[in-house]
Amino acid sequence: MKTLLTLVGIVVLIAGLVFMGQGSGYFPWPTESFMINDSNWVYYGGAIAVAGILLIRIARR
Repeated sequence: MKTLLTLVGIVVLIAGLVFMGQGSGYFPWPTESFMINDSNWVYYGGAIAVAGILLIRIARR
């Protein structure tokens, strides 16, 4: 169970970082994405990344 929760946390963390990268314009792929250069996605991605970190911390206990 710890391994599964850790893997889910890592996936969620990476997804949050990708959302932040697209929202800030640093990761403009795919080029027709509605998320590119939209600052709301920086905040959403940050919240998702924090959730991923929390999942990893819970799994490590």
